[in-house]
Amino acid sequence: MIEALIEIKGLTKHYPVTKGLLRRTVGWVRAVDGVSFTIEQGRTLSLVGESGAGKTSTAKAILRLERPTAGSIFFKGRNVDELTPWELKTQYRPSVQAVQQNPWSSMNPRMRVRDIIAEPLVVNTKQSKRENRAKVHDLLDQVGLRPDYGEHYPHEFSGGQRQRIAVARALALNPSLVVLDEPVSALDVSIRAQIMNLLKDLQEKHNLSYLVIAHNLATVRYMSHTVAIMYLGEIVEYGDSEKLFERPLHPYTRALISASLLTLPEDRNEKAKQIVLTGEMPSPLNPPSGCRFHTRCLERMDLCAEVPPVETIVDGKQVRCHLYG
Repeated sequence: MIEALIEIKGLTKHYPVTKGLLRRTVGWVRAVDGVSFTIEQGRTLSLVGESGAGKTSTAKAILRLERPTAGSIFFKGRNVDELTPWELKTQYRPSVQAVQQNPWSSMNPRMRVRDIIAEPLVVNTKQSKRENRAKVHDLLDQVGLRPDYGEHYPHEFSGGQRQRIAVARALALNPSLVVLDEPVSALDVSIRAQIMNLLKDLQEKHNLSYLVIAHNLATVRYMSHTVAIMYLGEIVEYGDSEKLFERPLHPYTRALISASLLTLPEDRNEKAKQIVLTGEMPSPLNPPSGCRFHTRCLERMDLCAEVPPVETIVDGKQVRCHLYG
């Protein structure tokens, strides 16, 4: 049995909407509403959905950049809220690192690459300069860059090389979990496969766990062991990656796969039918009653507008839809 590294239970994040000089709270943006999932050691889970679905807010809560409104985050069996400030600083934060989407804006242009990669070591460890230098050289080698590249500045590198540098920095403290926020979306198509293969090789070498924030389903399918489809702050379908792509259950999942030009199983022997959603995603400030997807769903029933669907297990996957309730 694979050990659970991170377990999320009922994670909720609401942002207050204020008005007037006294900043009176007049409403709440329900960015994340009761999300639950598990990331196992050495495995990859991808959060997929449109902009505004709550993916980044979920990642920020896990990275401890923001405190959740409710719910729990368990790391290696311990509730993160119960960690002391010292344990949070010395155990949790070094173990959970991130690689940002944009390799151009995530680095200080005035710092040499060696100092960018060594910064986590300087802040969090008491190693000597010689030890830090040796570690930086090793990290550059692991991501496919020459050690002498450490003497250069970020602007001297291509986008793919900068993303390799960002990966090296994230690995400096030997983390257990790396949050990858759209890790290849800002790169040229010809470079994306190289970075994805690098990430998979590093995962196998270091037994890393990944949380991938993405909207490109081809990337998700290649990288992921499990996938969680988010819509308006909720997970509507969650399960094994191959099962989800082979037999998508939720109408929203099917629409995403159709829009990504991946062929649905029943379309393989005939002309592919594209599922086109109408309208925009509703505001998380005032989400629809019942099923949050019913305002755009092509298979909605009268029940969908009134009763929130409960989570159901179908084909080993969790799905939140009245079609299966």
